[in-house]
Amino acid sequence: MPKIPISAIICTHNREKYLGAAIDSLLAQEFAGDFEVIVVDNGSSDRSREITEQRTYDPRLKYIFEPVLGLSVARNTGARVATGEILAYLDDDAEASSHWLQALYSAYKDNPNLAIAGGKVTLLWPQGMQSPSWLSTGLAANLGAYDLGNSLVYIKDPGLTPRGLNYSIRRSFLEDIGGFDTNLGRVGKNLLSQEELHTTELALERGMQVAYLPEALVAHNVAPERLQRSWFLNRGWWQGISDCYRENLIGKPGIGQLLRGSERFLRGLYKSLQHFSDPAERFDKLVYAYGQIGYLNAAIKGLLLTSKKDNK
Repeated sequence: MPKIPISAIICTHNREKYLGAAIDSLLAQEFAGDFEVIVVDNGSSDRSREITEQRTYDPRLKYIFEPVLGLSVARNTGARVATGEILAYLDDDAEASSHWLQALYSAYKDNPNLAIAGGKVTLLWPQGMQSPSWLSTGLAANLGAYDLGNSLVYIKDPGLTPRGLNYSIRRSFLEDIGGFDTNLGRVGKNLLSQEELHTTELALERGMQVAYLPEALVAHNVAPERLQRSWFLNRGWWQGISDCYRENLIGKPGIGQLLRGSERFLRGLYKSLQHFSDPAERFDKLVYAYGQIGYLNAAIKGLLLTSKKDNK
């Protein structure tokens, strides 16, 4: 069977409220060629399968059940099942603009050195709700917001890598690096992340390109429960753990992590006090400081584990 140009993949876990709209936005794509839509059901216990199968009258749609929890696991499953040369990942609570696939594929078509591309992300607020006064622009990025302007940007800083909810990758590159690292990425209710950042680092190390495409627009639904301060603190904690794990992957573990984490924790607290009169910036820096506790916790566990191994 010949490969199609592009495969759109949704990895979902108990997100029945938004899943139908995400699928519909893909089936309605205006794309000059063939494409497929794959829904990877990552151990859902809600109506995700039913919602998907209601739409399988469209032969482009496929449903796959992956029982092993983990976003990176589900992404790798989607890649394995897909037949497209380009793999385009859309979150299960996002909605793609009508030219999303075309914008992504066009970027790859004439640029064999392009490994990863993603686009602008706007936020869809719950009905009757708006951005709270304590939410900074920086923390809004934790909700998926991503905007580097209205022009094509080639990413040099991995920290600016495209968001996973609006993300594409060349199949050959993903196979070359062995897929998404399953030590990173969300698993169930934990908020591990950094799998996209790590993949960007690998692309740049190989001299390949990573692009921001403003016309590849996606809108991300903000769940009401995420507009609580506790959600952002939890997200910051897992961000710190993710940072620690990623450093271990690229060969930066050790006692230096304790020094870095402690310095960043104190800096975050200091800046939080500096911005005491600004509720958004104050909370932003407090979340950063709290994340460093997660980082230090993971670093200490890693050092203890290494010590045990060395003493055996």
